[in-house]
Amino acid sequence: MEFSNVYEDAERAEAYATLEFPGTYYLAFRDLPEMLTKHIAGASALDFGCGAGRSTRFLRDRGFDVIGIDISAGMLGKAREMDAAGDYRLIPEGDLRLLDGATFDLALSMFTFDNIPTLEKKLQNFKQLAASLKEGGKIVMVVSSPDIYLHEWASFTTKAFPENQHARSGDKVKIIMKDTHDQRPVEDVMWSDAAYRDIFDQTGLYVVEMHQPLGREEEPYPWINETRISPWVMYVLGKK
Repeated sequence: MEFSNVYEDAERAEAYATLEFPGTYYLAFRDLPEMLTKHIAGASALDFGCGAGRSTRFLRDRGFDVIGIDISAGMLGKAREMDAAGDYRLIPEGDLRLLDGATFDLALSMFTFDNIPTLEKKLQNFKQLAASLKEGGKIVMVVSSPDIYLHEWASFTTKAFPENQHARSGDKVKIIMKDTHDQRPVEDVMWSDAAYRDIFDQTGLYVVEMHQPLGREEEPYPWINETRISPWVMYVLGKK
Protein backbone atom coordinates (compact mmCIF):
# COMPACT_ATOMS: atom_id res chain seq x y z
CA MET A 1 0.00 0.00 0.00
CA GLU A 2 1.39 3.39 -1.00
CA PHE A 3 1.06 5.88 1.81
CA SER A 4 2.67 9.26 2.38
CA ASN A 5 2.78 11.43 5.48
CA VAL A 6 0.50 14.35 4.56
CA TYR A 7 2.20 16.57 7.14
CA GLU A 8 5.40 16.65 5.07
CA ASP A 9 3.45 19.06 2.86
CA ALA A 10 4.41 22.67 3.74
CA GLU A 11 0.87 24.07 3.46
CA ARG A 12 -0.55 21.25 5.55
CA ALA A 13 2.15 21.71 8.19
CA GLU A 14 1.38 25.43 8.35
CA ALA A 15 -2.35 24.80 8.79
CA TYR A 16 -1.89 22.08 11.41
CA ALA A 17 0.73 24.02 13.38
CA THR A 18 -1.81 26.64 14.48
CA LEU A 19 -4.44 24.08 15.46
CA GLU A 20 -4.75 23.74 19.22
CA PHE A 21 -7.76 22.07 20.89
CA PRO A 22 -10.92 23.02 18.97
CA GLY A 23 -14.11 21.01 18.73
CA THR A 24 -13.64 17.29 18.32
CA TYR A 25 -9.93 17.57 19.13
CA TYR A 26 -10.87 18.88 22.57
CA LEU A 27 -12.20 15.43 23.44
CA ALA A 28 -8.83 13.83 22.70
CA PHE A 29 -7.16 16.01 25.35
CA ARG A 30 -9.91 16.69 27.89
CA ASP A 31 -9.50 13.49 29.91
CA LEU A 32 -5.73 13.11 29.50
CA PRO A 33 -4.71 14.94 32.72
CA GLU A 34 -6.81 12.59 34.85
CA MET A 35 -5.41 9.54 33.07
CA LEU A 36 -1.84 10.75 33.47
CA THR A 37 -2.34 11.48 37.17
CA LYS A 38 -3.83 8.03 37.65
CA HIS A 39 -1.21 6.00 35.78
CA ILE A 40 2.09 7.91 35.50
CA ALA A 41 4.35 8.05 38.56
CA GLY A 42 7.39 9.96 37.26
CA ALA A 43 8.00 13.13 35.25
CA SER A 44 10.13 12.04 32.26
CA ALA A 45 8.18 11.88 29.02
CA LEU A 46 8.65 11.14 25.34
CA ASP A 47 6.18 12.66 22.88
CA PHE A 48 6.28 10.23 19.97
CA GLY A 49 5.18 11.91 16.74
CA CYS A 50 5.03 15.35 18.30
CA GLY A 51 4.38 17.20 15.05
CA ALA A 52 4.18 20.95 15.68
CA GLY A 53 4.54 20.41 19.42
CA ARG A 54 0.94 20.76 20.60
CA SER A 55 1.05 17.61 22.75
CA THR A 56 4.64 18.33 23.87
CA ARG A 57 3.58 21.70 25.26
CA PHE A 58 0.54 20.05 26.80
CA LEU A 59 2.78 17.66 28.76
CA ARG A 60 5.27 20.33 29.81
CA ASP A 61 2.46 22.56 31.08
CA ARG A 62 1.53 19.66 33.37
CA GLY A 63 4.99 19.30 34.86
CA PHE A 64 6.63 16.75 32.60
CA ASP A 65 10.22 16.93 31.44
CA VAL A 66 9.48 16.08 27.82
CA ILE A 67 11.33 15.38 24.58
CA GLY A 68 9.33 15.69 21.36
CA ILE A 69 10.35 13.52 18.41
CA ASP A 70 9.08 13.36 14.83
CA ILE A 71 10.13 12.22 11.36
CA SER A 72 8.96 15.48 9.73
CA ALA A 73 11.54 18.27 9.63
CA GLY A 74 8.85 20.70 8.52
CA MET A 75 6.60 20.00 11.48
CA LEU A 76 9.53 20.20 13.90
CA GLY A 77 10.44 23.55 12.39
CA LYS A 78 6.97 24.81 13.27
CA ALA A 79 7.32 23.37 16.78
CA ARG A 80 10.57 25.25 17.32
CA GLU A 81 9.10 28.49 15.95
CA MET A 82 6.28 28.29 18.48
CA ASP A 83 8.36 26.94 21.38
CA ALA A 84 12.03 27.88 21.17
CA ALA A 85 12.69 26.44 24.64
CA GLY A 86 11.32 23.00 23.79
CA ASP A 87 13.44 19.91 23.14
CA TYR A 88 12.45 18.72 19.66
CA ARG A 89 14.42 16.07 17.78
CA LEU A 90 14.26 14.71 14.25
CA ILE A 91 14.50 10.92 14.06
CA PRO A 92 14.58 8.48 11.16
CA GLU A 93 11.34 6.60 10.63
CA GLY A 94 11.00 3.76 13.13
CA ASP A 95 14.36 4.41 14.78
CA LEU A 96 14.66 5.73 18.34
CA ARG A 97 18.42 5.19 18.65
CA LEU A 98 19.13 8.93 18.54
CA LEU A 99 17.75 9.08 22.07
CA ASP A 100 20.98 7.38 23.24
CA GLY A 101 19.23 4.78 25.36
CA ALA A 102 17.16 7.26 27.37
CA THR A 103 14.15 5.77 29.14
CA PHE A 104 10.90 7.41 30.19
CA ASP A 105 8.05 7.19 32.67
CA LEU A 106 5.64 8.07 29.86
CA ALA A 107 5.63 7.63 26.10
CA LEU A 108 2.73 9.64 24.66
CA SER A 109 1.43 9.09 21.14
CA MET A 110 -1.31 11.46 19.96
CA PHE A 111 -2.76 10.30 16.61
CA THR A 112 0.68 9.15 15.39
CA PHE A 113 -0.38 5.57 14.70
CA ASP A 114 -3.15 6.82 12.39
CA ASN A 115 -0.30 7.64 10.01
CA ILE A 116 1.84 4.51 10.38
CA PRO A 117 0.61 2.37 7.50
CA THR A 118 1.65 -1.26 7.83
CA LEU A 119 1.52 -3.95 10.48
CA GLU A 120 5.30 -4.37 10.23
CA LYS A 121 5.93 -0.66 10.88
CA LYS A 122 3.44 -0.57 13.73
CA LEU A 123 5.09 -3.60 15.36
CA GLN A 124 8.54 -2.01 14.98
CA ASN A 125 7.42 1.24 16.59
CA PHE A 126 5.61 -0.43 19.49
CA LYS A 127 8.64 -2.62 20.23
CA GLN A 128 10.89 0.44 20.36
CA LEU A 129 8.44 2.41 22.48
CA ALA A 130 8.14 -0.48 24.92
CA ALA A 131 11.93 -0.65 25.15
CA SER A 132 12.06 3.09 25.91
CA LEU A 133 9.99 2.74 29.10
CA LYS A 134 11.42 2.77 32.60
CA GLU A 135 10.32 0.09 35.03
CA GLY A 136 6.64 0.77 35.63
CA GLY A 137 6.47 3.23 32.74
CA LYS A 138 3.43 3.45 30.49
CA ILE A 139 2.53 4.21 26.90
CA VAL A 140 -0.49 6.49 26.54
CA MET A 141 -1.86 6.38 23.02
CA VAL A 142 -4.73 8.24 21.39
CA VAL A 143 -5.90 7.03 17.99
CA SER A 144 -8.88 7.62 15.77
CA SER A 145 -11.77 5.27 16.29
CA PRO A 146 -12.92 3.53 13.10
CA ASP A 147 -16.20 5.41 13.69
CA ILE A 148 -14.55 8.75 13.01
CA TYR A 149 -14.32 7.87 9.31
CA LEU A 150 -18.02 6.98 9.04
CA HIS A 151 -19.85 9.98 10.51
CA GLU A 152 -19.99 13.78 10.66
CA TRP A 153 -18.34 15.74 13.47
CA ALA A 154 -17.84 19.25 14.79
CA SER A 155 -14.29 19.25 13.41
CA PHE A 156 -14.40 16.67 10.62
CA THR A 157 -16.45 15.60 7.63
CA THR A 158 -16.39 12.25 5.85
CA LYS A 159 -19.57 12.45 3.74
CA ALA A 160 -17.54 12.81 0.52
CA PHE A 161 -15.92 9.42 1.10
CA PRO A 162 -18.58 6.66 1.13
CA GLU A 163 -15.82 4.15 0.38
CA ASN A 164 -14.76 4.51 4.04
CA GLN A 165 -17.79 2.38 4.93
CA HIS A 166 -16.06 -0.68 3.49
CA ALA A 167 -12.61 -0.14 5.03
CA ARG A 168 -10.97 -2.87 7.06
CA SER A 169 -7.96 -2.69 9.35
CA GLY A 170 -4.95 -1.54 7.36
CA ASP A 171 -6.97 0.20 4.64
CA LYS A 172 -6.55 3.86 3.72
CA VAL A 173 -9.44 6.14 4.65
CA LYS A 174 -10.04 9.83 3.99
CA ILE A 175 -11.31 12.64 6.19
CA ILE A 176 -11.40 16.45 5.97
CA MET A 177 -10.51 18.72 8.89
CA LYS A 178 -13.00 21.59 9.15
CA ASP A 179 -10.98 23.71 11.61
CA THR A 180 -8.14 24.62 9.22
CA HIS A 181 -7.96 26.58 5.98
CA ASP A 182 -6.47 23.53 4.25
CA GLN A 183 -9.53 21.57 3.17
CA ARG A 184 -7.72 18.87 1.22
CA PRO A 185 -8.55 15.34 2.38
CA VAL A 186 -6.26 13.73 4.94
CA GLU A 187 -5.36 10.09 4.34
CA ASP A 188 -5.18 7.93 7.45
CA VAL A 189 -4.95 4.19 8.03
CA MET A 190 -7.94 2.65 9.78
CA TRP A 191 -7.11 0.16 12.55
CA SER A 192 -9.60 -1.63 14.78
CA ASP A 193 -9.40 -2.22 18.52
CA ALA A 194 -9.02 -5.97 17.92
CA ALA A 195 -6.14 -5.38 15.50
CA TYR A 196 -4.39 -3.04 17.96
CA ARG A 197 -4.81 -5.57 20.77
CA ASP A 198 -3.15 -8.22 18.62
CA ILE A 199 -0.18 -5.86 18.14
CA PHE A 200 -0.01 -5.15 21.86
CA ASP A 201 0.14 -8.87 22.56
CA GLN A 202 2.88 -9.40 19.98
CA THR A 203 5.02 -6.60 21.45
CA GLY A 204 4.74 -7.58 25.12
CA LEU A 205 2.21 -4.89 26.07
CA TYR A 206 -1.16 -5.09 27.80
CA VAL A 207 -4.07 -2.69 28.13
CA VAL A 208 -4.18 -1.06 31.56
CA GLU A 209 -7.09 1.18 30.62
CA MET A 210 -9.11 1.92 27.50
CA HIS A 211 -11.28 5.03 27.31
CA GLN A 212 -13.53 6.45 24.60
CA PRO A 213 -14.45 10.07 25.42
CA LEU A 214 -17.88 11.49 24.64
CA GLY A 215 -18.92 15.10 24.34
CA ARG A 216 -21.15 16.64 27.00
CA GLU A 217 -24.16 18.77 26.24
CA GLU A 218 -22.92 21.59 28.49
CA GLU A 219 -19.61 21.94 26.63
CA PRO A 220 -19.34 24.99 24.34
CA TYR A 221 -18.91 23.12 21.07
CA PRO A 222 -21.37 22.42 18.22
CA TRP A 223 -21.37 18.67 18.73
CA ILE A 224 -22.88 16.59 15.93
CA ASN A 225 -22.29 12.94 16.85
CA GLU A 226 -19.76 13.42 19.65
CA THR A 227 -22.27 13.01 22.49
CA ARG A 228 -23.27 9.49 21.38
CA ILE A 229 -20.30 8.12 19.40
CA SER A 230 -16.70 8.54 20.47
CA PRO A 231 -14.31 9.69 17.72
CA TRP A 232 -11.20 8.65 19.67
CA VAL A 233 -9.79 5.63 21.48
CA MET A 234 -7.41 6.25 24.38
CA TYR A 235 -5.17 3.44 25.62
CA VAL A 236 -2.88 3.18 28.62
CA LEU A 237 -0.40 0.36 27.99
CA GLY A 238 2.01 -1.38 30.34
CA LYS A 239 4.75 -3.93 29.73
CA LYS A 240 3.99 -7.55 30.60
